[in-house]
Amino acid sequence: MRLKAVIGVFASLALIAVVSVFFVLSKVPGGIKLPRIGPECTVRADGEVTLDSVQMANAATIAAVGVRKEMPEQAVVVALATALQESKLENLDDGDRDSVGLFQQRPSQGWGTFEQIKNPRYAAAKFYTALRKVKGWEDMRVTDAAQKVQRSAYPNAYEKWADESRVLARALLGRATGAVACTVTGAPAVRGAAAASALMAGLKLDWGKKLDSASEHAAGLTVSVSNPSSGWRYAHWLVSHASATGLERVRFGALEWTAPDGKWQQVTTTGAHDEGRVVAEVFN
Repeated sequence: MRLKAVIGVFASLALIAVVSVFFVLSKVPGGIKLPRIGPECTVRADGEVTLDSVQMANAATIAAVGVRKEMPEQAVVVALATALQESKLENLDDGDRDSVGLFQQRPSQGWGTFEQIKNPRYAAAKFYTALRKVKGWEDMRVTDAAQKVQRSAYPNAYEKWADESRVLARALLGRATGAVACTVTGAPAVRGAAAASALMAGLKLDWGKKLDSASEHAAGLTVSVSNPSSGWRYAHWLVSHASATGLERVRFGALEWTAPDGKWQQVTTTGAHDEGRVVAEVFN
């Protein structure tokens, strides 16, 4: 009987703890999003950042739009820090008042329509355009530059994402080798020629006229590049978008990434010509 009483006490305490946690979370404005279980991406470039596949794809798009708009690396850092703070790099349907999207921009404040702001490329481009107008933003702290654009009620909140954003920017701008590694499990979202077309369409939308010579074929696509930095920009972009595009393999130089394994590894079958192109293969 005494043992049953002790067990009963512990069960009651556990129930109280669960109810208390639920009560606390229910009182937090906007709630707290629990981590999602799914494919993960690890970025290593003088530091380490772990994101889920959706966050990683959005980060890669933000960086690509920065390159397309000829913004310096620091601008990409500021943009990533802003999106991390505002939405955790998720393309949100709603937020404070009428705020939506990656940067929680507001249609009522002239950022665009709901549909426009929900487009990550449009939202990123609008952010960079606004940042460019801020006098002296290049010499400001990340949080101060972001605040000049966002005008948040929490002006110092962006700074806590500065280190993570520098790691992401360094990798996504091609200043690190084999730095974005995503593991993709389960059945491919799309296969064959449809997957290759989706990859090519995404590349063109994100990179625009900054995209080097690229050719699409049934098994994937090939991007010709002039230097290693440019090659790693595309290679990391491709891996970042792998989960939703049916990408199976990416090869650049002497390194190769595969979806199920999720790692960059040395390959011995490459030739001298592979130094000048990024090769992407999709699931058949």
